[in-house]
Amino acid sequence: MVFSLNIELMEAYVYILCSPGHRVLYTGVTSNLTRRIYEHQQKLVPGFTSRYNITHLVYYEAFPSIVEAIEREKMIKKKSRRGKIILIESINPTWQNLTSQI
Repeated sequence: MVFSLNIELMEAYVYILCSPGHRVLYTGVTSNLTRRIYEHQQKLVPGFTSRYNITHLVYYEAFPSIVEAIEREKMIKKKSRRGKIILIESINPTWQNLTSQI
């Protein structure tokens, strides 16, 4: 029996996290935002976000497919720091932690 996964039908998210004081920003993509943010906040995966204490969810967008989310992530990552700040402040001007919304 052959199983096929149609990634076009998956819901996916692009998100931006920041460290305390908004010093460091991180942009990521996931198919499970709640799980992924939990992993970042609990420092379950060693790497950049755990090393720099990047746990504060300040921005996210939902997409109907992982392909669309990856494309958007690439666009955001190409932005300058100032461009990312403008994007964050367009929906979250006070940089509140949005974790309770997901």
